[in-house]
Amino acid sequence: MPDTNAIESLHRGLRKIIKTRGAFPSDEAATKLLYLALRNRGVHWKPAIEWRAAYAQFTIFFAERLPTTIR
Repeated sequence: MPDTNAIESLHRGLRKIIKTRGAFPSDEAATKLLYLALRNRGVHWKPAIEWRAAYAQFTIFFAERLPTTIR
């Protein structure tokens, strides 16, 4: 699966954040920390593939199989 590495990377990052903090005073504190970590990690994510560029290449090689517009 192509997204396995992204999922594993996210899981590893969240585990690292939790381990470095140790104990939490409440479940709410842990939930807030994970929420903020996910929000901050989302800023750095970018698409793995530029689909418009890939689609342009596919239309060159497989013009008869693809529609002329991207939906």
